[in-house]
Amino acid sequence: MGADVIEGRPANYWKPLPDGRIECDLCPRECRLRDGQRGFCFVRANKDGRLVLTTDGRSSGFCIDPIEKKPLAHFHPGTSVLSFGTAGCNLGCKFCQNWDISKSREMDRLQDQASATQIADAALAHGCRSVAYTYNDPLIFTEYAIDVAQACRERDILNVGVTAGYVNPEARRDFFGAMDAANIDLKAFTDDFYRRITGARLRPVLDTLVYLRQHTDVWFELTTLIIPGHNDSDGELRAMTSWIVAELGPDVPLHFSAFHPDHRMRDVPPTPPATLTRARQIALDAGVRYAYTGNVHDVAGDTTFCPGCHRALIVRDWYALKGFHLDVAGEAGSCPSCGAAVAGRFDPKPGRFGPRRLPIRLGR
Repeated sequence: MGADVIEGRPANYWKPLPDGRIECDLCPRECRLRDGQRGFCFVRANKDGRLVLTTDGRSSGFCIDPIEKKPLAHFHPGTSVLSFGTAGCNLGCKFCQNWDISKSREMDRLQDQASATQIADAALAHGCRSVAYTYNDPLIFTEYAIDVAQACRERDILNVGVTAGYVNPEARRDFFGAMDAANIDLKAFTDDFYRRITGARLRPVLDTLVYLRQHTDVWFELTTLIIPGHNDSDGELRAMTSWIVAELGPDVPLHFSAFHPDHRMRDVPPTPPATLTRARQIALDAGVRYAYTGNVHDVAGDTTFCPGCHRALIVRDWYALKGFHLDVAGEAGSCPSCGAAVAGRFDPKPGRFGPRRLPIRLGR
């Protein structure tokens, strides 16, 4: 094989070091790179003494999804979202469900070409309410994501970041400043899990969550992939959900998703549905008002209930809306039975996109 040819746009969030290397300051890894060397994420690299982003304008594919698939249960239910990602990741999750994208090293063959304007125009042409930056972690292509988000906002299209939240403060401010909503992957609630299973740390993720709650108006929800024997104990789930209520408030929706064997954890069994039901109940008992199950067929676990009278307000079957019983004023929702406020960003009538998944092509 020949030498790695590095091309890309100038990137932000770096500084030169006295020994001639540069330090990428996007995330807590703070990779120190010699000329021609790539960071852990593989897509940020040192080219001639400057940091470049090698995936600008390139994607692993585009697909129109229901917003519920991100998952977001309280952000314009029933609407469609144009989803895309690039390649690489700044975490090394052994259980990664998208490892073929996040660990890809053959970007030139895998990716479609698309400018920010092309993506925003495609979302508009297909009637999408929002664009989601997903599949791999969009924080590693923050500069590209911000360009796309700005083009979307010029067309009144919303922006959704789906990320693990492992980022340093400057990039965090810029990335989430371009987002209207986010789903944050809270992978576990012990630093030991983060170290052993993801190669990262828990504290920066918690800092991101507190930042979103205290310093932004981004609507965000949380997802935890429940892995048998690794992050599914009652004690850990109680600690996590109690922290969420205390630090983020009871209105942040929490999704418990089922693991299936993949990547480097093929010897771990799938998550039993009963485990997700147990996790959801622990969250509700801790004071989380909106707790959901995912990757399993569970209508009750998919449904939004009134936090006051417990009426079923938004009934879902997988990603299909089966009922919408919510009074909406502006974007604020309330229960028509008892008047209790329901946190989220809602439309008077839900979207009708349904559970479809429509791959599309952009660029050449």
